Amino acid sequence: MFTVIGERINTTLKKVKAAVTERDANYIEEDVKRQEACGATYIDVNAGARIGHEEEDMKWLLSVIQGATKLPLCLDSPDPAILEMAYGLVEQTPLINSISLEKDRFDPMMQYLKGKECRIIALCMDDSGMPKSVDDIFHRAKTLVSELEGIGFARDDIFIDPLIQPMSVAPENGNMAMDAVEKIMTELQGVHTTGGLSNISYGLPQRKVVNRIFLAMMMAKGFDSAIMDPLDKEIMAVLKTADMLKGADNFCMNYLKAVRAGDIVA
Repeated sequence: MFTVIGERINTTLKKVKAAVTERDANYIEEDVKRQEACGATYIDVNAGARIGHEEEDMKWLLSVIQGATKLPLCLDSPDPAILEMAYGLVEQTPLINSISLEKDRFDPMMQYLKGKECRIIALCMDDSGMPKSVDDIFHRAKTLVSELEGIGFARDDIFIDPLIQPMSVAPENGNMAMDAVEKIMTELQGVHTTGGLSNISYGLPQRKVVNRIFLAMMMAKGFDSAIMDPLDKEIMAVLKTADMLKGADNFCMNYLKAVRAGDIVA
């Protein structure tokens, strides 16, 4: 099944930041409940935008969110100390966002992850910067998987992020992401791939249309998770239809259920 990481509880978003600042629990609860109802697998929680307040904001968000849903959480912070605190407060095995090969991030995160019961998003980034080719992405992915396996992670708990880059920057970025996903899923069998889907449309008009079509194309290459907005009804319709067309929906039951519910409409 496709893993939907609901991206909406992020204090970089104005409404979320305002709700967190004002401790508006109702806003957060309602958003989380809607994400769950629309098909989120994980709720991403990012409290990093209010400098100097991340710890208290993360604690508050975790309390509110876990009172509103039993979905597992994706703990999203670059700070291992924040992740350590949050890990101690979650009620279910979390997904951790994230580790990369950048030395300043890799070393402390590897120390943090040792012995943890969690799943992990691994970014194909190193100290040389963003990847410039499929081989760059795959080499970094292979290194990340090897390192994480070395401290006890199973491949099923590793989500490789190939770092989707905007089409508005370079015309090869779409194919690079798709080909990298195919190579990772073929040659590193057992891992998952994920990423910020909407990065592909940055700087373009009608971004939601671009995102929807790109999701279907990525899924055809094996992409099995995305950091995305589950409240976008049309992109969730694309997801369910693509899942069915890939043969991941036995007897098309999920597709038919979605059609009957009015979630997939021509």
